[in-house]
Amino acid sequence: MDLLTPEDLCEMIPGTSVWTWTRLYTTGRGPRVTRVGRARLYRRADVEAWLDAQREGVA
Repeated sequence: MDLLTPEDLCEMIPGTSVWTWTRLYTTGRGPRVTRVGRARLYRRADVEAWLDAQREGVA
């Protein structure tokens, strides 16, 4: 299982910040999250599926 932190996502997706991922999490609009203690981690597969769902104009 490939787990990513919000900081990892910032590096993976230019133009995003930890604040962006926090806001998406708190509003329920972001990818699924796995909690380990206080850490908020994202499975790479969940992030990729969420990104695919965000695409506009997909034929």
